[in-house]
Amino acid sequence: MKTRLTILLMLAILAESCLQAAKPDSVSHRYFISTSLWSLANFGKDPADFYELNVGYRLTSKDAVILNAMTWKYHEPLGIPYGNKDKYAQTKDYPGFVRAYGMGIIYQRVIWKQLFTNGHANVFMQNFYNAQNDKMQSGVQLYLQFRVGYKWEIFKHRLFVEPALSFCYWPVNTNFPYDFHDLEKDWPNYFLFEPHLNIGINF
Repeated sequence: MKTRLTILLMLAILAESCLQAAKPDSVSHRYFISTSLWSLANFGKDPADFYELNVGYRLTSKDAVILNAMTWKYHEPLGIPYGNKDKYAQTKDYPGFVRAYGMGIIYQRVIWKQLFTNGHANVFMQNFYNAQNDKMQSGVQLYLQFRVGYKWEIFKHRLFVEPALSFCYWPVNTNFPYDFHDLEKDWPNYFLFEPHLNIGINF
C-alpha cells in the first residue's frame, strides 16, 4: 500500500507540474537531444554497457518534457553508498549480473538562471544472469530520480553540458533470484548524490 501511494504521489506531482507550466513563450530552440558522457566508460576495462538517449521538448523557456531510453548492467546492489568498503572491495557482488532496459519520462524546471531540477520516472525490465552468462529470470523495476544540475550552453546555445547530482529511489524491484536477493536485502532502496554529466544539442 505504501509503495502504491508513493508512486501515485510522484505521478501526481509530475502531472501537476506540467499543468502549471506557463503558456508557451518565446523559445529559440524547442527541441533537444542529449546523452550521458558516462557512456565513455563503455571503452574501459570493465564496461557497464551503459547507454542513454534523451529527446526533449521545451514547453516554455523554463519547462521541458523529456523522453528517456536507457540500458545498462550492474554487478552489485544499487543501494551500497559511496564510502562503504564493500562498494570498492566487490565483496557484495551478485553471483552474476543484472541487465536492465528502460523507458521513462522526465519533467525539467529551470529554477534560477541555468540551475534546474528534474523529476524522473523510469520503468526497467531487468534480466538476471548467472556467472556463466545464462539468463535465469526477469523482473521489473520502477526507478525514480530527483536531480539538481546546471546547464552550460555554448556555440550560440546549440550545444549544452549538464553536470548534476541526483537522489535515486526504486520502490518497486521484483523477482530477484534468491542469491541476488540475499545480498540485496542488506541495503536500502535509495542512493544519494549520484553524479551525472550529460551533453546535448538544441535544435
